[in-house]
Amino acid sequence: MPVIDRRRRRLAIAAQAVLLTLTVAGCSGLGRTAVGPVIYTTERDAVIQVNSPSVKGCHRLAPAGAKAVANETLVDIILYPTPDCSGPGTAYVATSFSDENAHTAPPWRSFSTVH
Repeated sequence: MPVIDRRRRRLAIAAQAVLLTLTVAGCSGLGRTAVGPVIYTTERDAVIQVNSPSVKGCHRLAPAGAKAVANETLVDIILYPTPDCSGPGTAYVATSFSDENAHTAPPWRSFSTVH
């Protein structure tokens, strides 16, 4: 009987390892972030850095908005002139690129990631 018990234990351990692997793989997308910072300059020349924002949802910038944005994350972003990531007048900023508004353009007020 000891041989059968050892086989059952090994089979149980193997089954648990498989289940653990599947669980981790299934939940890995829940907290994904855009690794790296989004750095922006406000209208008052304050420099703000947002580190590793979530790849989901809309991210608001400072209430006064941003006149320049640098994307140092590993994913592309889209800038919006509205605080809720909607409307026309967007700008696509690829990884390791930046965008600076013209003096007559409205400031950027939010961004979302492209994933």
